Amino acid sequence: MPRYEITIEKDACDGIFACLTRDPRFVEGEDDLATIDPGADPVYDCEGEVADTERQVVATFDDDRIDEARQAAAACPTDAIVVEEVGE
Repeated sequence: MPRYEITIEKDACDGIFACLTRDPRFVEGEDDLATIDPGADPVYDCEGEVADTERQVVATFDDDRIDEARQAAAACPTDAIVVEEVGE
């Protein structure tokens, strides 16, 4: 199973939230921008590491849901989300 990282650049996010409809781990943050909450998925018991800084949100997962994350990134009209494999 691939280990992958999801990065949301806060400067590029404009709060359209198209990502939320593609992957339930994406949620609206307190700053009215997209963020990631592994526990927000009502179907899957999901675990991941999330670092939320002033400039970006970086989440790392090692599950089989990379395609959902890629769909969320592709739906972002401002290209604020990057998904990349970082190992196995």
